Amino acid sequence: MTTFKSMHHTARKRMIIKLGGSTLEGLNQSFFENFKKMQNDGVELIITHGGGPAINRELAVRGVASHALNGIRVTSESAIDIVQSTLIGKVNPALVHELTTAGIVAVGLNGFDDQLIVANFLDKDKYGFVGEVQSVNSALLETLIKAGIVPVIACVGADEEGQALNINGDTVASEIALAVNADSLLLVTDVAGIRIEHEYQTEVTPSLIAQWIEQGHIYGGMIPKVQGAIDCLNAGIPSVQIVGDALLGTTILSSTSKSIASL
Repeated sequence: MTTFKSMHHTARKRMIIKLGGSTLEGLNQSFFENFKKMQNDGVELIITHGGGPAINRELAVRGVASHALNGIRVTSESAIDIVQSTLIGKVNPALVHELTTAGIVAVGLNGFDDQLIVANFLDKDKYGFVGEVQSVNSALLETLIKAGIVPVIACVGADEEGQALNINGDTVASEIALAVNADSLLLVTDVAGIRIEHEYQTEVTPSLIAQWIEQGHIYGGMIPKVQGAIDCLNAGIPSVQIVGDALLGTTILSSTSKSIASL
């Protein structure tokens, strides 16, 4: 059971759900109906999403090269236009439609909307047009949540000059969770959590994660996932999980949590 922070004046539950691009393309209607059940149970939902496979297809069609570095898509000037148009113009509306079909009132958003996600270049020489989140317009999200509307956020930010920046989806989810003081963060992936030596872990700690990264057991796109999850725990988000489409997977325990029984 989730333990709520003492600063909450009402017994509400606020959950951030990040849907990975590869996960999105394999979900069925019952998955989205689960979100409706959560909402009926009083859970306030904010959904963020990536769109890797859709972006890869569009890049290939246009002959634009792309590769990942440290789990982050290196994004050239030509690639950022494709990322922006694909996430905002195709993936986001399709996801909003799925939610609407499941009976959920949802609205599609991105970093340009009322300066929702203001970002700076993470490292232009290294990653190109990739952003690092500077601020989140939490007031906009609060307004929508109070109206019973689920924000559905594409992981595109903008700098102060209006330049679109591609931002890692797990990073966006973590930053939004912190900005709105969420009770839980679910990072939904195409795997059922963190897998070490062919075995999925039900509970892990930050120290174990650091050890597994050093040993090479955690690598690629899983690195920003676990780093964002740990940042959320350290900032006070009570529950962070990396899960599959059944919403089951790995719970990451904070350093103050009870030790894992198997250790």
